[in-house]
Amino acid sequence: MSVLFSPLDIGPVRAPNRLAIAPMCQYSANDGCASDWHLHQVMSYAMSGAGVVTLEATGVTREGRISLGCLGLYSDECEYALARVMQAARAVAMPGTKFSIQLCHAGRKGSTHKNWDGGAPLQAHESAWRTSAPSAIPFGDNWPVPDEMSEDDIQRTIAAFAQAAARAARIGFDMVELHAAHGYLIHQFHSPISNTRTDAWGGDAQKRLRFPMEVAQAVRAATPAHMAVGARITGTDFLEGGLTVEDAVEMARGFKARGLDYVCVSSGNIIAGGRPASGPGFNVPNAAKVRAEAGIVTRTAGFIADAKQAEEIVAERGVDQVALARAFLDDPRWGWHAAEKLGVTLQLPKQFNRVAPKVWPGVKIARPS
Repeated sequence: MSVLFSPLDIGPVRAPNRLAIAPMCQYSANDGCASDWHLHQVMSYAMSGAGVVTLEATGVTREGRISLGCLGLYSDECEYALARVMQAARAVAMPGTKFSIQLCHAGRKGSTHKNWDGGAPLQAHESAWRTSAPSAIPFGDNWPVPDEMSEDDIQRTIAAFAQAAARAARIGFDMVELHAAHGYLIHQFHSPISNTRTDAWGGDAQKRLRFPMEVAQAVRAATPAHMAVGARITGTDFLEGGLTVEDAVEMARGFKARGLDYVCVSSGNIIAGGRPASGPGFNVPNAAKVRAEAGIVTRTAGFIADAKQAEEIVAERGVDQVALARAFLDDPRWGWHAAEKLGVTLQLPKQFNRVAPKVWPGVKIARPS
């Protein structure tokens, strides 16, 4: 019996298995609005075999986007375009598939070129916008100094997260995930590397947690009870004086107390180049510690690409769910192939009957040399 392909209750939502597609920026939106690329991608992932499909980091404000091509959910136009995509995806989804969206504000990491154009900060003549952050500290060398957020800025941003969550609920998402990792705004408030404020929004660990907790509380209040709410959090900053797994445990406890249903433990990227990856599943030990000490459903990600590796993580290493990104980008049927390797039979769409093993017994197609 495969644990990876067993159901998982995430608050009010029952996922059909413990396999999630992690959010991956596609840099293909038009002023935040989902495009035909998203239509293709999300429909494809809906048939992937993953129990949870999470859409990419989605800006809660126009200036909260990472790049000009990033998805947003800050206008009626954004909502309409994404609703079109999700209606089509649900129409072809495999039984039980749940859909989630990751809400994000890039903070000082915003206003950049698309990833395939290098990802560097935009220049003034390239439609750059001013970025904001907890403190006026740039992300790295040759990055602009962000504006330090005022009290009004902070309150408007909290409200923007809640408004985007309400839009996600209207669209019909099953889950909402807050992006509190990878150096984006919520992470910026949490980490002492990027938050040197001395007011009520910074200083000691509890004050640095205030913004994340208020965002969580506002988003939970804006979403109906049948939706799950979670967060991607940071297991470590990989830097002396930065966040550690003990901070992750405290954040997870705080989120649970405010009604969140799960956390996804990742790491790094609070500064440019600040993510020294250390092999397949490198976030698993921190995720297991968070789960054990915070008592919340816990997912993890990070160089997980093999079916047996994913099975071991959820069966033996103290984590409830795994999220894969590049593996599904490379193979949108990864879930089907993982199930086959683990001896699990999935209910595939009838249109794919011709690829059943009894009809197509793993024939290798010769490639021209």
